Amino acid sequence: MSLFNPQDLRNVLQTDQRILGLDPGSKTIGVALTDVSLMLASPFMGLKRRKLGENAKELAEITKRQNVGALVVGLPLSLDGSFGPAARAASDWTTALSERLGIPACLWDERLSSSAVNRFLIQDADMTRGRRAEVVDKMAAAYMLQGWLDATKGKSEKTFL
Repeated sequence: MSLFNPQDLRNVLQTDQRILGLDPGSKTIGVALTDVSLMLASPFMGLKRRKLGENAKELAEITKRQNVGALVVGLPLSLDGSFGPAARAASDWTTALSERLGIPACLWDERLSSSAVNRFLIQDADMTRGRRAEVVDKMAAAYMLQGWLDATKGKSEKTFL
């Protein structure tokens, strides 16, 4: 499947489908899920980063169990907003994953999501370094996915009741 414009992704969902948010890192893929009303993103889990085929199998099981209709994947743009090597790799990975899973995807700017989550976990949650390492990836995925939800809210041609 090709990558969708972030504004158009909501239009391909069927009623009660959820969106899976992914924040792919070099060691871990942070995973988040929306609720069926597409209002709230929640941390779901962290997956160990493996070969695409192995991760695709794990994610296929999640998409089936959770009635996922689309992916929003973090795009690591450079701080100046340019599309560097990391962004190109994320785009290629997302396209390949979308094709393997057979569901549409879009990319969403995830610059500084991990930094924002880490800052929150240190300052507001007073979490230890070890505990932060366990949750930061899935929380960064939820932070990124919530950003997409908020930015695209009300821009769908569909009405969910």
